[in-house]
Amino acid sequence: MAKKKEQEKKKYDNPNVLGLHAQVLEQPITETLETNYMPYAMSVIVSRAIPEIDGFKPSHRKLLYTMFKMGLLTGGRTKSANIVGQTMRLNPHGDAAIYETMVRLSSGYEALLMPFVDSKGNFGKVYSRDMSYAASRYTEAKLSPVCAEIFRDIDRDTVDFADNYDGSMKEPSLLPTAFPNVLVSANSGIAVGMASQICGFNLNEVCETAICRLRDSEHDILSTLPAPDFPTGGEIIYDRAEMESIYRSGRGSFKVRARWRFLPKENIIEIYELPYTTTSEAVIDKVAELIKAGKIREINDMRDETDLGGLRLAIDLKRGVEPDKLMQKLFKMTTLQDSFSCNFNILVGGNPRVMGVGEILEEWSAWRMECVRRRVYFELGKKKEKLHLLRGLERILLDIDRAIEIIRSTELESEVLPNLMVGFGIDQIQAEYVAEIKLRNINREFILKRTAETAELERAIEELEETLNSRRKIKNIIIDELKQISKKYVVPRKTGIVYAQELEEYDESEQIEDYPVTLFLSREGYFKKITPLSLRMSGEQKYKDGDGPSQSFESSNRRELLFLTDRQQMYKARVYDFEDGKASALGLYLPTKLQMEEGENIICMIDPGNYSKSLLFFFENGKAARIELSAYETKTNRRKLLNAYSDKSPLKSVILLEEETDIACYSSDDRALVFNSSLLQPKTSRSAQGVGVMSLKTRRNLEKALPAGDTQIKNFSRYRVRSLPAAGALLKPEDREEQQLSLIDE
Repeated sequence: MAKKKEQEKKKYDNPNVLGLHAQVLEQPITETLETNYMPYAMSVIVSRAIPEIDGFKPSHRKLLYTMFKMGLLTGGRTKSANIVGQTMRLNPHGDAAIYETMVRLSSGYEALLMPFVDSKGNFGKVYSRDMSYAASRYTEAKLSPVCAEIFRDIDRDTVDFADNYDGSMKEPSLLPTAFPNVLVSANSGIAVGMASQICGFNLNEVCETAICRLRDSEHDILSTLPAPDFPTGGEIIYDRAEMESIYRSGRGSFKVRARWRFLPKENIIEIYELPYTTTSEAVIDKVAELIKAGKIREINDMRDETDLGGLRLAIDLKRGVEPDKLMQKLFKMTTLQDSFSCNFNILVGGNPRVMGVGEILEEWSAWRMECVRRRVYFELGKKKEKLHLLRGLERILLDIDRAIEIIRSTELESEVLPNLMVGFGIDQIQAEYVAEIKLRNINREFILKRTAETAELERAIEELEETLNSRRKIKNIIIDELKQISKKYVVPRKTGIVYAQELEEYDESEQIEDYPVTLFLSREGYFKKITPLSLRMSGEQKYKDGDGPSQSFESSNRRELLFLTDRQQMYKARVYDFEDGKASALGLYLPTKLQMEEGENIICMIDPGNYSKSLLFFFENGKAARIELSAYETKTNRRKLLNAYSDKSPLKSVILLEEETDIACYSSDDRALVFNSSLLQPKTSRSAQGVGVMSLKTRRNLEKALPAGDTQIKNFSRYRVRSLPAAGALLKPEDREEQQLSLIDE
């Protein structure tokens, strides 16, 4: 048998068995990541998902450049399918991805403040989840007029060009945008290990801010660029400190809410602008869910009446409903008010960087200055070439008869240029230019014009050289261009600004009637909420066989409740979450209502009040932990808290402590001790194990703890201790407990 196994091993160690290479090569995971994963990750970051300083991703740039080369900036529209097909020469990702890119850049889709594609046909809507765009064979498109500023001077060496994916043609690495498009166009992308989320800003405000920053690097951006602007409108809930943080760090979030109006004659609320982050279908679905759950009872019906005129969501109200109160509720409970998270992650020189608005404007200004400098240098080179030709012409025109004689006396055509070069001391380029002059141009007028043009060229060259050597002049060129763009493309602000301190926040508890109630909890977890009138009129409390009372106390309908369980978890609810009951009913089974885990049981019910009290936890191992109730307070609507107390030893008693008092602890060997609660210092962690209270013998444990005033102890001095831990004293017969006490006492 051993021999057979060895043969099998040799067989599968043979690399040529079944034509497979069976040898296993060990390779460190770090090396695998570096050689295989990192190139992919960098490709996604640099070549796909993150926008660059011109405000475009590669897919946007390839599409727009293709349309530009197709003559769609000044010509008429063409079928979108034609554009998609042409773009595939630059973009190898398929026609579906290219068309989706075109849809997002289109004026019909309304995703951008300044759309780059002038569309015709059904391109869907950014505020609708279900309104699909038509196929590319049905729609038409061309470039929007603003693209003239995107492609300004692209043929004057303002940007670098690179080979496309198959090396058959050239494409621009960046587009020479004459305005900070990176801030004007909203952009988002998810790469590998990083993401980008850039909100749009108003074009005129961005241009004005860029001008001010070029003139003064310490300019207060918020004074000219107060807040983002979204194509879907809505209102930004403005918090200056929050906005300053976003402008400074490039990260943060702010709230945007819908715009609405009330039509009293029809008793309808009309929503006509939505936050950029949601859709009309998402809002309607959420409202329907809330109505079904019984959380909204003021609405008869909600309809989507969007048409060619724009977005319109109609809410039919019940009689007597206050529109303002209802909208506050909807803002709180639906995406009619939503948060926009900012992450200004932009590629600069091939490296991703998260930048604030000021830093983005500085980077754009530096890049734009380089574009303008390259354009000026290009123009300077062209003018110098022309001046060079004219100076050669000038030498010829001084003695035109001699030039004609040289040409006529030359036998071979190939010797005309060399003879002119020797005869007048000019180079080959100048000689070619002179030789191409028509005979009709050899006249006095032509000579005078060329001479005057030479003087103008010399002045122009001098000015261009001065511009190249002056940062101030280049800045002034950019400023003048920004002023022209701002004047030419006047775009009214679409998103309003409302100040957070002026808004009335929706408080759910204010909408709930408040009245006194008495709360009952049974040992098996059945809960009752009974009004004083019902309590006076009823008889004894009804319980299941084997069940009985655990806790009861007075409260009110708006108060919060905490339920502690045997799985170290805390559940939060409000009294008004439960319906009023009667003593004759069994009550509501809390594990089902609170969606507790299977087999999880409630230990006690706590009224936290204003969360200024403390909880004392006593464990079987003789330790106790004092936790401030504020540790269980949450700012959000979380209904479940994990790790509510330590799980190192079984919990025996919980005491709700309002003020310092004496506590009595009992052990399983009939000992007791009394100490003041001030000896227990609060713990910062909810799951703290606590400190020793009772010094226990082997196989002995702490059985219970309760306020000393609730015990049968007559002589407290016998059991009182001044420091902890302590063993306590043996219980005398007169101090023993004669009745069962609840787990929690106030």
